[in-house]
Amino acid sequence: MLVYNGEKVSPFFAFVIDMKYAWIFLLWIGLSALALARGTYMAPTDFVKQAFNGNVPSAQLLFLGAQARTQLAAILAHEPKAKRLRYWQTGDKSVWILEEVGKTKSITAGFVINDGKIEKVQVLIFRESRGWEIRYPFFTNQFVGAALKANHKLDQTVDGISGATLSTRAMTKMGRVALYLHHQVMGGCDDC
Repeated sequence: MLVYNGEKVSPFFAFVIDMKYAWIFLLWIGLSALALARGTYMAPTDFVKQAFNGNVPSAQLLFLGAQARTQLAAILAHEPKAKRLRYWQTGDKSVWILEEVGKTKSITAGFVINDGKIEKVQVLIFRESRGWEIRYPFFTNQFVGAALKANHKLDQTVDGISGATLSTRAMTKMGRVALYLHHQVMGGCDDC
């Protein structure tokens, strides 16, 4: 134990109290929080296993034709990078692992679509420096039950998070894309 102003304190506490080292402590706290925000929260393969209760069907590929690429470009507000996408399907249930840029880096999320509605959403890998709050259920649960309207928008509102606007937009776009792609593999639909 160390003595600081006549009282016994731990070496760590004495270090923090000394004002000339306070900025180092604050920097350490900030960098630690940043390091915890980024990362892999769940492996995509684990998400797929969980979605199908361990009975994972074979992965399939959806080749994006000109019309699908045009619709995806309208949803994303940019050209889609992929020419084909991997998905898993059993009956009316499909699972999609998608990526979209938040501010400068990709966010990877998993979407379970069942009978034309979002059943589950989970942020799998987050690479941005801010906006990580989108990984929590208070945000992702807003997507549950959402379907796609004729204008390729969600039929329910997703409230944003202050300080995570671009991450929120990326997740909303991915939700719309997952629903659109689900309708494509189920034979398309006239009103979406």
